[in-house]
Amino acid sequence: MNKILKSAAVMTVPVMMAFGVLAQADQWDKETKVTVNETIEVPGAVLPAGTYIFKLLDSPSDRHVVQVFNERRDHIFASIIAIPNYRLEPTGKTVLTFYEVPAGQPQPVRAWFYPGDNYGQEFVYKKERNLSIAQNSESTTTSPVVQNSETQQTEVAQAEPAPAPAPVETAPEPTPAPQEVAVNEPPPVL
Repeated sequence: MNKILKSAAVMTVPVMMAFGVLAQADQWDKETKVTVNETIEVPGAVLPAGTYIFKLLDSPSDRHVVQVFNERRDHIFASIIAIPNYRLEPTGKTVLTFYEVPAGQPQPVRAWFYPGDNYGQEFVYKKERNLSIAQNSESTTTSPVVQNSETQQTEVAQAEPAPAPAPVETAPEPTPAPQEVAVNEPPPVL
């Protein structure tokens, strides 16, 4: 009887562990269904309006590789090496931030934030693309083109550049009057 209980316990623990991992799958890989209503760009791919799956590569060693799939998950558009990005206040919705580009061009995705997380994934573009984005952009902006998996529209305010500080005029400092510090006298004669 004792052997049967030990066998049952040994078999039950791996099953419980497997269910525990499966229950947290979306939290681990941060899989997010994103619907966009205009053409966007991620490093290595231009995505027309549609529904896409953003998720982290299943790797315990590098948590900053983002994969972009089609809605059916049978085609991968891009695997992106990202860098950590931080925001002060997390939201309960998926947020994509975009670089500002001239009208008619696909908006390059700057960063992706999973709901409830302070840390997100900032996408790294090739040097040539970074230069063209920098030439066309004065600031970054977020665009209301993202829908999360609950298909609620995410409205995000546009970021404006901070106003330049007003020049501060200061009165010139007065120059101090010269003071005698030492007197050079010949030594006394003995």
